[in-house]
Amino acid sequence: MSERYEQGMATRRRVLGDAHVDRAEAGKGVLDAPFQGLITEGAWGTVWASDAITSRERSMLTLALLAGLGNFEEVAMHVRACANTGASRRDVMEAFQHVAIYAGVPRANHAIKIAKAVWAEMDAEGQGEGKEP
Repeated sequence: MSERYEQGMATRRRVLGDAHVDRAEAGKGVLDAPFQGLITEGAWGTVWASDAITSRERSMLTLALLAGLGNFEEVAMHVRACANTGASRRDVMEAFQHVAIYAGVPRANHAIKIAKAVWAEMDAEGQGEGKEP
């Protein structure tokens, strides 16, 4: 394992939580192991590990980009990760307002729907901030 990979795993665990990473690692197979290594080193060991901006800011950017590009599959995961990065529900909603203006209301609307469902789950699990912003 490279130093970048080790840094990536540490960052990934800090942001997404051990339970998520453990599930992902358990599901990793021979065919997707190189892909998992790539994202662990590149996304988590390089981009997310950089201290040029805060994890809070990085969460907001990530959510805005995912929603703006219509890549909704990872929105829930990154909304949940905000509990670890310091991005509040209001921060997330501000990011999605930018999406509405610069990338389209339907994409922002769909991302908000996903976020609200995640927040309801988190509140039920006792992991949320409480009421909506």
